[in-house]
Amino acid sequence: MSGRGRSLFSLSTLLASFFGAAMIAAAFAYFNYKFSEYKFIDFKEFIFYEKKDIFTPFEDKYIVIFYSSKDKKSAKLIAETNLNYPILAIDYYNEVHENSKYTTFLRSGTKTSLGFIQRFNIYEIPSIFFIKKTKEQIYKQDSMIRKLDNLNELSNKIKDLQ
Repeated sequence: MSGRGRSLFSLSTLLASFFGAAMIAAAFAYFNYKFSEYKFIDFKEFIFYEKKDIFTPFEDKYIVIFYSSKDKKSAKLIAETNLNYPILAIDYYNEVHENSKYTTFLRSGTKTSLGFIQRFNIYEIPSIFFIKKTKEQIYKQDSMIRKLDNLNELSNKIKDLQ
C-alpha cells in the first residue's frame, strides 16, 4: 500500500509542477501580447514639420491628437487647451498652424501621414492617445486610442485616459 501512496504523490507533484509552469508561460505570453499591442513611433523615420522646421521631440511624454483642420474651431480649441502634458496636434489635412504655449501643431507629407494612420490604426478623427519616450526619438504608445466626440470636452477625456 505504501508503494501506491508514493506513486500518487509523485504524480500529483508532477501535475502541480506542470500546471505551475503552464500558468507562468501563459502569464508571460499575455504580458508579451499586451506589450506588443501598443505601437512605437521613431521620429527619425516619421518626419513631421512645425511650419517649415523638422519637429524634434524633447519632452518625455506627449498627448497626440489627430484631428481635421476642416473643422475651423478644432485648431483653436486644441491650441487653447492646457493639460498636464504637452500636446502634439497632427492635422489630417496638413495645414500650417501657429504653435501655442501648450500645443505643437504638426504636419507631414502624404507618405508619413498614411504610415502614421496605419501604424496606430486610426479610423476616426479627432482621436487622442499618449506617447512616452523610450530612447532618443523613439516613443511608445502609452494608452489606447480613443475617439474624441467633442473637442470642447478634451480635458475631461484626458482624465479618462490617465
